[in-house]
Amino acid sequence: MSRRGENIYKRKDGRWEGRFVDSYDQYGKPKYHSIYARSYTEVKNKLGFHSKQNISPNIYKSLKLAKYCDDWLETVKFKHKESTYDKYRNICKNHIIPEFGGYDASLISSKQVEEFLSLKLDKESLSAKTVNDILCVLKLIFSYIESQNIKTICNFHNICVRQEQKKIRVLSTTEQKKLTDFLIEDMDSSKLGVYLSLYTGIRIGELCALKWKNIKLKDRILHIEKTMQRIQVYDEEIKTKIVITQPKSKCSERDIPLPKFLCDVLRKFKKSENNFLLSGSSENFVEPRMLRYTFGKYMKSCNLDNVNFHALRHTFATRCVESGFEIKTLSEILGHSSVKITLDRYVHSSMELKRKNMEKLESIL
Repeated sequence: MSRRGENIYKRKDGRWEGRFVDSYDQYGKPKYHSIYARSYTEVKNKLGFHSKQNISPNIYKSLKLAKYCDDWLETVKFKHKESTYDKYRNICKNHIIPEFGGYDASLISSKQVEEFLSLKLDKESLSAKTVNDILCVLKLIFSYIESQNIKTICNFHNICVRQEQKKIRVLSTTEQKKLTDFLIEDMDSSKLGVYLSLYTGIRIGELCALKWKNIKLKDRILHIEKTMQRIQVYDEEIKTKIVITQPKSKCSERDIPLPKFLCDVLRKFKKSENNFLLSGSSENFVEPRMLRYTFGKYMKSCNLDNVNFHALRHTFATRCVESGFEIKTLSEILGHSSVKITLDRYVHSSMELKRKNMEKLESIL
């Protein structure tokens, strides 16, 4: 005979029917599947088989999401750079746990995640990039949850954050000459650093971590092996600290050939190998935040508006394209993992170059 809670019933046609939970929809509602047999015992045995098949991904064994966030952070702590781990932890602490921390991880639906992301974009006015970073961390956490044999109902395949392509500020050739003239006049170590970035495309963190031992004037090679950044820390006395680590990716560690005119300028400021280029000291350094402030003053002196430090990198890439650089070469100089990144993010065609290319049409007339 059927017992309470078994979900086994005798049908009017004489057969026995057993029902079991096969899956869950996006709102956490169970979807049932039925099996049939001529006897109660046969149905019960079949249900037992399906029960064993579904023991591992049992949705009811799930814990609160906050617990999984903590567990996941522990698993990635020693797999990533300190700055990357710090970023993950801040996203969990400031965004994911306040919203979903108390929820059963297995019952968080796609609709909830979509509404959460919309709230971050529309109500809190976070940038699309920041919201996309939150989404990426959520995906990693849910991937970890499923690796623990916990079945989840959130489908991330159709969840995305649209990011509008930002208009990148690139200095015109006239503006670049104006800046170059300003940097060369009464040049000091800070101006030298900006000048070097303008004509090599190195990142601000790479410049701040640069030491004279990384500049091989004899071989005319600039070796990038470190980057500097300020990260948040969880300490009662300090909130942030400076770290000098490996570059953002393996491709970012690279050798950049230096043109003769750069070497000639660098020789005038040569210091001991262990001294930082920007400070001229082996103990003290100039951090990115301070360099950005100094750079802002330079731009004000040159009457150049809306130019941040990263614009130097885009300007360098644009001038290289205009000069006929082979894209693969440019990609490696910039430290990109693929040519596609170089083309999509850093190649900006100026009006002069567009006009020059359009004039090529005369040859087919």
